[in-house]
Amino acid sequence: MAEALAVEPGRDVLGSVDAYWRAANYLSVGQIYLLDNPLLREPLRVEHIKPRLLGHWGTTPGLNFVYVHLNRIIRDRGLDLMYVTGPGHGGPGLLANTWLEGSYSEDYPEVARDERGMRVLFRQFSFPGGVPSHVAPEVPGSIHEGGELGYSLAHAYGAAFDNPDLVVACVVGDGEAETGPLATSWHANKFLDPVHDGAVLPILHLNGYKIANPTVLARIPHEELDALLRGYGYAPRYVTGDDPARMHRDMASTMDDVFTEIAAIQRAARSGGVGRPRWPMIVLRSPKGWTGPSDVDGVLVEGTWRAHQVPLSGVRDNPEHLALLERWLRSYRPEELFDDSGCPVPELLEQAPTGTRRMGANPHANGGLLLTPLALPDFRDYGVLVGQHGGSSSEPTRELGRFLCEVVRRNAVSRNFRIFGPDETASNRLDAVYDATAKQWQAQLLPVDEHLATEGRVVEVLSEHLCQGWLEGYLLTGRHGLFSCYEAFIHIVDSMFNQHAKWLETSKKLAWRRPIASLNYLLTSHVWRQDHNGFSHQDPGFIDHVMNKKAEVIRVYLPPDTNTLLSVADHCLRSRDYVNVVVAGKNATPDWLSMDEAALHAARGAGIWEWAGGETGDQQPDVVLGCAGDAPTMEVMAATALLREHLPSLRVRVVNVVDLMRLQPDTEHPHGMTDREFDALFTRDRPVIFAYHGYPWLIHRLTYRRTNHANLHVRGYKEEGTTTTPFDMLVLNDMDRYRLVIDVLDRVPGLGERTALLRQRMSDARIRHHRWTREHGEDLPEVRDWTWPY
Repeated sequence: MAEALAVEPGRDVLGSVDAYWRAANYLSVGQIYLLDNPLLREPLRVEHIKPRLLGHWGTTPGLNFVYVHLNRIIRDRGLDLMYVTGPGHGGPGLLANTWLEGSYSEDYPEVARDERGMRVLFRQFSFPGGVPSHVAPEVPGSIHEGGELGYSLAHAYGAAFDNPDLVVACVVGDGEAETGPLATSWHANKFLDPVHDGAVLPILHLNGYKIANPTVLARIPHEELDALLRGYGYAPRYVTGDDPARMHRDMASTMDDVFTEIAAIQRAARSGGVGRPRWPMIVLRSPKGWTGPSDVDGVLVEGTWRAHQVPLSGVRDNPEHLALLERWLRSYRPEELFDDSGCPVPELLEQAPTGTRRMGANPHANGGLLLTPLALPDFRDYGVLVGQHGGSSSEPTRELGRFLCEVVRRNAVSRNFRIFGPDETASNRLDAVYDATAKQWQAQLLPVDEHLATEGRVVEVLSEHLCQGWLEGYLLTGRHGLFSCYEAFIHIVDSMFNQHAKWLETSKKLAWRRPIASLNYLLTSHVWRQDHNGFSHQDPGFIDHVMNKKAEVIRVYLPPDTNTLLSVADHCLRSRDYVNVVVAGKNATPDWLSMDEAALHAARGAGIWEWAGGETGDQQPDVVLGCAGDAPTMEVMAATALLREHLPSLRVRVVNVVDLMRLQPDTEHPHGMTDREFDALFTRDRPVIFAYHGYPWLIHRLTYRRTNHANLHVRGYKEEGTTTTPFDMLVLNDMDRYRLVIDVLDRVPGLGERTALLRQRMSDARIRHHRWTREHGEDLPEVRDWTWPY
């Protein structure tokens, strides 16, 4: 971190800072209200006002205030600094500031820094075909969607990991501070390494109100708030008031103090100092809607919840409101701030940093500019040897851990890869990575602790929200990562996934946004092997949630064995701008495919296992057994073996699906199959029994347009679960091998009457299983010890 002597800003400097703040506020109000007449060159009339008034004013002047003062710090100290904003819809402020500093016009030349460009800036805000009211991918310098609250501080810390020269200033809104994810995020300082990581400066913005209610942190006594923040491990500084002149002096002095302290902390740590530092933070207490109308129609507005959105909502119908809006806009003295062409006057231009030091042009906020490919080993070197199909077994995630260990080693110098998870790396059998790295931890260490160190490539905390937020911040600033989680509890971040997927969807449409590394989920300890933990741990529905997003960004993989998982993992770590969901078991699974076969199968995404069904020649199969997922594959293979044993003349085709998107039409997803491809695999008219890892209706949703959909019968998880044995979970949900055989007998024409005895035997096996588990507490030996016999 670059240093400079702390100086007391002079009156002229703060006067220029105030002018810049007034300009940002003027531009922010203009975006909410004005359709035309951006510089008020004529009296304001109704036709100059937007027909629909949208946006949020309340938090904006505070965000502008912080931005302006950070500009001064960047200029004075030559800092590399990012700005992350948490308070709701603060979009007008960030758009105003990036336009003022010129970074916005560089990305959008049609919005130049002149009167015409200002008109476009105003018109496009919350307007059809324009830009959102919150900070979004369209805003230069942003890595954070402001439309949903709770994630700003986690994103800020994720951005700071492995960026030792970066400071991330993060404004936390007092409404946002009431959310669970943000409340947990305060603890991220226990994971930030002052030697190898950058710094995060939290700025808690207390303006007192949410949409309609007061905020908790603004209404507790100062002593209680101070104790809370110190208890989190911070050293808070306070800037409080409503008088701009005094607030500018206080903020400038406080900023100098905290940045000097940050530099001192890093210098001490990097010189061999030990111990977790108490990082500084700022608490800014200012009125909501600061500098806006103090009252409207005799009702107090400034400093209340009424300033949250549009303080003057009747300007098109009420002449008094229109006049009040004009007085409000002119109170910023725009004639002093913009020249005749509409460009900011030189005094303002000089206040902004230059080049990539501008927060809107910081390359970390467009992480693809900094992204370098991972140095990856050949995944084939970590595969298991397969003498014959299904003749051996291995634990897929344990072998994946060996591969990830080497990924960590090869990228140790570049420091651009991390594994995040909620206390489950070892539980998910990825613990081979500890041969190459420790878990990062800055809090107290005890002799009994294992694999903890002040620096590590694994970051664990028992908050899925925090893991997700860290990873998003890490990816969005140009690095790579993996999130490993129990399948049932990844739902905790459903909404965070939504926001990231929407970010990717939008950023793909922006030419200036560079591709970033994909967000990779490894979901294990999955529904079919959570028999010991019971019903609460049994939920495969995250896949359904993910599938609602745009095809351009979503990929779902269900590798059936270890070698296929390794191939899929290699592909995901190389990919860009996707959300990759990989579901794989950690328990021993048959090794179905050699490494060469697995790599080909993963690349194909779906294919016939001709060695499994015993198809010969060019005859059509009598039945197709499809499967997606490791447990469904096991049951389909076991059902196929039973059919080959008892009905050797029956022509069975086994189709395994690794890439779930292959089931969709090619018109719906880039990985989708054409109708001819799909019909070639699943036939146009034969019964298809499909065993699927998750809820069965998803397969119907993906295939409902296919020619043979009427003959498709899907088995999957039916929300039947309890604490039981692995096979009993399958029986409870009618996806066991015996049930699949019965499905074949019931659906292949002509088999029903001829195979009544076999059907009875399959039903009896299910009954025997039930009795055995209730007596012995484990699965039938014929199930537990089954191996592929062919």
